[in-house]
Amino acid sequence: MQIIENLKVKEKVFIEKLENGLTIMIIPKKDTSKKYVIFGTNFGSIDNHFIMPKNNEEITIPDGVAHFLEHKLFEQSNGTNSLDVLSSLGVEANAYTTNDHTAYLFEATENFYPALDELMNYVQNPYFTDQNVEKEKGIIGQEINMYDDEPSWQVYMNAMKLMYKQNPINIDIAGSIESISKINKEILYNSYNTFYNLSNMLLVVCGDFEPEDLLQEIKNRITKNEVQGEIKRIYPEEQQEIVEKEKKVTMDVINPIFAIGFKDKVANQEDLVKKHIAIEIILYMLLGKSSETYKKLYEQGDIMSQPDLDYEFAKNYAHILITGMAKNPQNVVKELKEVIKQYRESGLNEEIFNRIKKKIYGDYVTEYNDVSNIARMFLADYFKGINSFDYLEEYNGVTTEYANQILKEVFKDDNMVVSIVKGN
Repeated sequence: MQIIENLKVKEKVFIEKLENGLTIMIIPKKDTSKKYVIFGTNFGSIDNHFIMPKNNEEITIPDGVAHFLEHKLFEQSNGTNSLDVLSSLGVEANAYTTNDHTAYLFEATENFYPALDELMNYVQNPYFTDQNVEKEKGIIGQEINMYDDEPSWQVYMNAMKLMYKQNPINIDIAGSIESISKINKEILYNSYNTFYNLSNMLLVVCGDFEPEDLLQEIKNRITKNEVQGEIKRIYPEEQQEIVEKEKKVTMDVINPIFAIGFKDKVANQEDLVKKHIAIEIILYMLLGKSSETYKKLYEQGDIMSQPDLDYEFAKNYAHILITGMAKNPQNVVKELKEVIKQYRESGLNEEIFNRIKKKIYGDYVTEYNDVSNIARMFLADYFKGINSFDYLEEYNGVTTEYANQILKEVFKDDNMVVSIVKGN
């Protein structure tokens, strides 16, 4: 196995790429009782138009298929539900779908190998029938309706629609009632056979293991060995300009909630990590809990707590998102614009920059204290073409000069959007 070691956090990752294309990452964590495994595929909600490697057929699938597949894989041909089986073993199991990947996971202190049997069995052996697909449409339809009534999800989706005209990130991960009505077992099998080929997947395990022994245990549980060619994904051309500046909707909320977005260009692969770190530092300088702007807004009663500060990116999109609750979201927007203008003109304060930079580095190091954080982090970063250790290595290269350049390139008024949900 390839071994990558990071001396800053005293961690190693053992990486093995099998002949069938599956990549396995093992991160040993001595003297911990928890064991965490996550099995993911590079297939998310944005991957709805592609060329199948087996026959070079170009197909478009309905919105929501990746999420639908995530739901259906638990159901087995013997009538059992794998989520129930895993729960009966005393492990905490779950699954989730994002814009760019789908993952199946569990955390265990006991019964790790019986649980691994179940996980690798249900992920490798789909069971779809006309009847169980139709039944699932009703369940997912209820989920879609629930999210339609969820203000925090609506403020997020409206921000996506303000930023993106063609990119499928502006579509709900679960799809719509109309789109899931078009899903059938053939579409599910075609999508599964394309994206759940082991060469498009990653298995990450973190816990107190001997890597060579664990690797053999994983190999013993692999039932699929057919290698396929590259999946050619087709994404629509997206304009760099935003669609609209602002959208307000009325829902049943006590205090308004907001999402402020900045649409960004997708960075070159070699710049992704450095740019991500710089944007994190800038965001905390602008609206972090210790920032002057946050203190002012909080003391004025305009904002309730520190907003969530995120930089979201994948192979075909990138944006900043600031979300939170405020009595007066427009004041938050006004103050944010003013502090951005000030920093653009005078440059970022060196002392504050270095203090926030140290805090963020501390946050990165803290991630390595928990097996679930480690495994999920390595999986998500891998599908973005990143080794998670890169964040620790690139940290020192992020200077105020570089951050000032990023501030001017990204935090511009003409690529800023504001989504607000206010009360009745």
